[in-house]
Amino acid sequence: MNITVNQVELFYEVVGSGDPLVMIHGNGEDHTIFDKAVELLSPHFTCYLLDSRGHGQSQKVTVYHYDDMAEDVYQFIRALGLERVTYYGFSDGGIIGLLLASRHPGLLDKMIISGANTRPDAVRKWLRVVFKIINRLHQNPLFTLMLTEPHISGEQLQAITTPTLVLAGSKDLVVEADTRFIAEHIPHATLQILQGEGHASYIVHQTKVAELILIYCGNH
Repeated sequence: MNITVNQVELFYEVVGSGDPLVMIHGNGEDHTIFDKAVELLSPHFTCYLLDSRGHGQSQKVTVYHYDDMAEDVYQFIRALGLERVTYYGFSDGGIIGLLLASRHPGLLDKMIISGANTRPDAVRKWLRVVFKIINRLHQNPLFTLMLTEPHISGEQLQAITTPTLVLAGSKDLVVEADTRFIAEHIPHATLQILQGEGHASYIVHQTKVAELILIYCGNH
């Protein structure tokens, strides 16, 4: 299905039954990374699987900003009249969730984020070097986004009133200190560092993230 919000057309799928669960993928991906997770989640939630602007089947754009992407999701939730929303975001989707919950208290019922960062230099240095080299050779607006954003402050995190589960792998591409910064500044957040897991190993075409969501939301 398609919907136009915030002056951009977004593609999304709806699967399952129950209260709404909005799921947002990471940079350069699309909603299909959640195919295995949705098999476990759909008996408990109506899963709204979006392709972020410029990704998948959504409208192409030339410049990306996390603020715009967060506004897209806010307008999507409002346009569909969704209530009692649980939000799950991976990587860029996690950043979008932090901005969304910070700016719109009361919009979300619960939030789970994985592998989010608050600033560009919280991504491991070797990866930023790779992104810079590639971007110098072949300008890519998605790489530019990761190299220049986000800039989320402790004050913004403290404004989040949504019960939040903060996830990361022990081998994540985001430095653990930043993951802990997020969890420490969101009031009453729960932190879980998954031993042996990388940035995406428990998420992309995997069921483990679904199990974590169900446990946190009391459905398991």
